[in-house]
Amino acid sequence: MKHKIISKLFIATAILFISLSFTYIHNEPDPLHKRTFNTSLSETKNGVVAKKVISDKLYFKNGKLYSDFLYEKFGYRYISYRINKDTIYTDFTNTEIRQLEVEAVLTDDNNQSIFLNFTTSEWDIDGVIKITKNDKLKRYYDFAGREKGGKPKKEKKKNNNPVFEIHS
Repeated sequence: MKHKIISKLFIATAILFISLSFTYIHNEPDPLHKRTFNTSLSETKNGVVAKKVISDKLYFKNGKLYSDFLYEKFGYRYISYRINKDTIYTDFTNTEIRQLEVEAVLTDDNNQSIFLNFTTSEWDIDGVIKITKNDKLKRYYDFAGREKGGKPKKEKKKNNNPVFEIHS
């Protein structure tokens, strides 16, 4: 009888511990979650950049990247991505900038692979898309863009030490 109570208590404690650790791990916010970027893609063939620029939107949700262009042209509904580097630095205007280096890779049943490597700096995005078939380069795109809504407005700092002048 004591063994049953102890084993049930142990199982309940283990389930509680696992659920708390799972909640803690998944409460870490994804810095790209629910962000949308308007981008322009340029295809490069044999070292020559195409004159026609392709407009696209990149959506990020729950660790997945969605692209209108990649879905319409190649049938990729979404691609899971991984943030390789997440840093914050101060630029020459003394503004903190958050920079993310991201990678997304997917191989389908036809041995066609898509590789996305890009960097985001606050509201800007810049990167490349490589599409290969049997490890041979099929398509290569450069892209750059800005987050939908554009550059956020800077907040005005309030002066905590106002100076009063008295004129007589």
